Amino acid sequence: MSAVIVVHPPSPAGGRQVSARGETLGTAYGLTDLIEYLRRAGLDVATVDLYDEAIIEWQGGNHLVWGREPE
Repeated sequence: MSAVIVVHPPSPAGGRQVSARGETLGTAYGLTDLIEYLRRAGLDVATVDLYDEAIIEWQGGNHLVWGREPE
């Protein structure tokens, strides 16, 4: 089974694309953005484990790697 959420590698322009079940949710620039996308995807953000590989697949770095901040 693949993860529900995929956090893609950091973009050279900054941020990371986030997708759920193959649908792009948007670009996250940090955990605050990611939590909003998790909420929109119907996950209980109060109980989701960012390290649960059945829920979130981190590509190109973990929750500390986000790339350049937007200007």
